Amino acid sequence: MTKRSSTKKSASPRRKPRKNKSSKSSLRRFLPSWGLIFKLGLTGMVVLGAWMIYLDGIITQTFDGKKWAIPAKVYARPVELYDGLTLRADTLQAQLKRQGYQPVQRISRPGTFSRAGNTIEIYVRGFVFPDGARDAQKVRLTFAGNKITSLTAIDGESISVLRLEPQHMGGIYPASYEDRVLVQMGEVPAPVSQGLVTVEDRDFYQHWGISLKGIARAMVVNLKAGGVVQGGSTLTQQLVKNFYLSNQRTLARKVEEALMSVLLEVHYSKDQILETYMNEVYLGQQGQRSIHGFALASQFYFARPLSELDLSRQALLVGMVKGPSFYNPRRYPERAKARRDLVLDMFAEHGIATSAEVERAKQRSLGVVPSEKLYANAFPAYIDLVKRQLRQDYRNSDLTSEGLRIFTNMDPIIQQQAQESVEKLGNRLAGKKGKLEAAMVVTSSRTGEVQAIVGGRDAGYAGFNRALDARRPIGSLIKPAVYLTALSQPSHYTLATKISDAPITVTARNGQEWSPRNYDKRSHGDVPLYLALAKSYNQSTARLGMDVGLPAVVNTLKAMGMSRSITPYPSLLLGALELSPIEVAAMYQTLASGGDRLPLRSIDAVLDAYNKPLSQYSLSVEQAFPKAQVELIDYAMQRTMVEGTGRTAYHTLSKSLRLAGKTGTTDDKRDSWFAGYSGDTLAVAWMGRDDNGPTRYTGGTGALRVWTDFMNKRPLLPLTPPTSPDVSFYSIDKESGLLGGEGCNDDMPLPFIKGSQPRQSASCAVNSPVRGAVDWFKSLWN
Repeated sequence: MTKRSSTKKSASPRRKPRKNKSSKSSLRRFLPSWGLIFKLGLTGMVVLGAWMIYLDGIITQTFDGKKWAIPAKVYARPVELYDGLTLRADTLQAQLKRQGYQPVQRISRPGTFSRAGNTIEIYVRGFVFPDGARDAQKVRLTFAGNKITSLTAIDGESISVLRLEPQHMGGIYPASYEDRVLVQMGEVPAPVSQGLVTVEDRDFYQHWGISLKGIARAMVVNLKAGGVVQGGSTLTQQLVKNFYLSNQRTLARKVEEALMSVLLEVHYSKDQILETYMNEVYLGQQGQRSIHGFALASQFYFARPLSELDLSRQALLVGMVKGPSFYNPRRYPERAKARRDLVLDMFAEHGIATSAEVERAKQRSLGVVPSEKLYANAFPAYIDLVKRQLRQDYRNSDLTSEGLRIFTNMDPIIQQQAQESVEKLGNRLAGKKGKLEAAMVVTSSRTGEVQAIVGGRDAGYAGFNRALDARRPIGSLIKPAVYLTALSQPSHYTLATKISDAPITVTARNGQEWSPRNYDKRSHGDVPLYLALAKSYNQSTARLGMDVGLPAVVNTLKAMGMSRSITPYPSLLLGALELSPIEVAAMYQTLASGGDRLPLRSIDAVLDAYNKPLSQYSLSVEQAFPKAQVELIDYAMQRTMVEGTGRTAYHTLSKSLRLAGKTGTTDDKRDSWFAGYSGDTLAVAWMGRDDNGPTRYTGGTGALRVWTDFMNKRPLLPLTPPTSPDVSFYSIDKESGLLGGEGCNDDMPLPFIKGSQPRQSASCAVNSPVRGAVDWFKSLWN
């Protein structure tokens, strides 16, 4: 037993070495050889190299090419100032404020003005106009009443005409709604660029895209705070993340970010990277529109260029980089002020500003413009017209990405006055229910330039554009076309021709009868042609239209500028034709311009992003009617203002201001229209309901009031007497329609195309001399 036991104990130690040897062999099978390690490392290096080559291509292609889709910038017509201009000092001051000029005691930098009584000094900003660049300059204007009496340069140079830089109206945005104003490094104020580096990436000029020192510092700060309060990303990394990558928080994305940051630093200088960052950084939101870059943010928050910001505003923008939503100065002013003051302290600590400058900046308000004064497009109805006209010549991608500069014919002062009239009168007439809407189109009666477009009572709302798209029956606005057609036959019709205003019934081919009646439900016997138009009699107009023929009236409408198809039904004669206010303006433009058809133009010029001219939209004129013929209808429409449906305008306007116009009212007072013009301004006003429901207003009680309120704001030129050598004035006896003169107690002057005047004299007339047009014309308002 003892031997067996001894044998077993001695056998056990001999088996253990064999077991350990087997275990080591198994371990060697699972451990890679040095050769495999080398192969894996080599493969990794190849993959990394290929990845970096791929990333390098992305970086250089994007950075060297077009970095952003830059929206087209749309500008108004520049306000022109000169000695003798009719303009109130208050009006100019209001316009300067709309363009971001700041009132100061003494002008010391561009974008400021000062006023002392009737004297205004302006430090006008420099600007690149379509016809060349203009440097900033200081000017002084003196006013007397509602006129500029002197315009001088403060440095002593004489000035004949001064142009303010055009007001920025808005843009034409890409689908992403990203917007930015590009600036170069040299255009950025030093406190902004230096402060950005100090606050966001103090080692920016020392690192190669990633900063281990910054990461370590952020870790220490975060550990002390017990949470993430500071990031370790450099400005280069932030740019890469915003410019190239998504917001996913994955290890692969962080590695990719680091690699691309290093590559970016290899290819480009620090100033190039910083400049791109300052144009790319997200700084706010306005609806769908994203605000990118310091230059646009300056306009968005302060309504002034970046170069004009004081130290307090510069610090606020720098501070907002950390979180534009969290530090939104409009929503969280206290939070934003605390952040601004912290940044100002850092400015002082690092020598960007002196302690005294910082303390003064801390005492200032945030200086943010109220959001209700800002719009992505301040004039959406007008920009809508600009887009439609531009798309005839440009692709949509060009308009939203190439940084084009669009210069329009919108007059910012006229646009403001039109908006005020539509909003004020529209709201007053709408009453408590508020369903009444309104629109207005204003053009230059001489050139066809569209000076203002108001698409609704809320002019800043970019919704349904009633000025362009609300096609409504125009009612009596069509009547001048009927009478113009008749006057094209001077051997048959003159302004003195008597027309029956008796009831009329017209039977169509299908047997349906049409029996129009006058608005007052009365008949007026035989009336002279001019009075039938001035009083807007339906029965006499229908008779006249049927006499001259529907096809002839349709031809007149087309010659006036009507582009859409017209069905010649009898009801056409009283306005059974649906048009938008802009289409009505195009028709009346032909009358206001003396018979010349002038296509309405919203655009003056288009420049590319480098200020190279691309398009010039010059004046196009085509004679549609003989001047003498239009002067007759013009005279009849002036009688509308004196004794017809437009006469209430002179309750507000000076009666010495000779104007022409026409009211329009549709069935159940669903639409109220007025179209009228002076020697330099044509305006069309419409009022109605979007649901086509009835209103309480005729053309004379609704739209005319909006039109009058607007025209009363303007320094209008009166209409002039007829100048055509083919027109002469004769005294006409109102009772008989024959030549009047001495002995007749009830006669009036009327213009006639030569040879078309009556040949017989009234029984009361002693003689019937022809008089000078000016004398007769003036006598109308005596």
